[in-house]
Amino acid sequence: MWFVYGMLVVFSLLLATALFFFIVTRGALLLRSRSSRPAGPAAHVYPIYSNMFLIRLVDFQPVISAILLFQYNRLVARIVAGLVASDLRGQTVLVTSCPFGNVVPKVVDAAFKAHAGRVLMIDLVRNELLNVERKLGQPAGQVDYQVDDATALSLADGAVGANVMFFLLHELPHPMKLAALAEAGRVLAPGGKLYLGEFHRPDWRVLRLLSWAYFTVFESLGLALWDSHDPVACLDAMGGWSCQRTTMFFGNFQIITATRLAPAALAPV
Repeated sequence: MWFVYGMLVVFSLLLATALFFFIVTRGALLLRSRSSRPAGPAAHVYPIYSNMFLIRLVDFQPVISAILLFQYNRLVARIVAGLVASDLRGQTVLVTSCPFGNVVPKVVDAAFKAHAGRVLMIDLVRNELLNVERKLGQPAGQVDYQVDDATALSLADGAVGANVMFFLLHELPHPMKLAALAEAGRVLAPGGKLYLGEFHRPDWRVLRLLSWAYFTVFESLGLALWDSHDPVACLDAMGGWSCQRTTMFFGNFQIITATRLAPAALAPV
C-alpha cells in the first residue's frame, strides 16, 4: 500500500506542477485572447515572465535545469566559450531578453573577459530587468538595463559586437520571430556574432512525440522552430549570415552561432 500511496503522491505533484505551468503560460494567453481589452506589445508575454512574484517563484536554477532536461549548463557553456574566444575590445554585448537561470551572470562575466566595453540588457518587461539586476549585483564592468522590444530595437545599425538570444524565439508569434532575427542582424556590426539557444526537433521518434506533446499543451508557438521557422533556414533566407548549428541531447536543443557578414563578403565575385 505504501508504494501505491507514494505513486499517488508523485502523480498528484506532477499533475499540480503541470497545471500550474499551464495556467501561468498558455492558459493565461488563451484567457487574455478572449478579453475585450486592446492587445498591447506585451500581449504574447506569459504572466510567469511579467509578474514579479511568479518570476521569483520559478527562477530557481534546479527548476530551470529540469525544464531543459538538465542540459542548461552545457548550452550556456557553449555560448560562454564563444564569447570568451572573441575579441570584443570596447564593443557592446547585447543580451536580448532576460532568460531565467544563471546564464546572464555567466554571459556578463564572459563578455568582460573578452574586454567588452559594456553589456546591455534589454527586455520588454521591466520586472525581468529588475530580476536580472538583482542577480547580477555589482558586476565588474558597465551593465546597462533598458526596456526595449526585440522586434523593433531602438539601437543604431551595427551598434553591438555580439548578441545573446537565449530561448526567446519559441515564445514569440511567428511574424515576431522573423522580426527579432532581422533586428538582431541590423544591430550587429560586421563580423559580430549572434548566439542563439533554442529547442530543436529531436532525433529520436519517441522524444519527438514527447516534445510535440509538451509544445502542443504549453508552448504551441515553439513547434514552428522544427520546420517553417527553423532559425538557420530563416537567417539563410535573409542573407548576410554564416551559421553554425550544434545540437545537444539527441537533437532536443540547439546552439546557433551566426556571424554577420561584412558587405564585401556579400558582393558577387
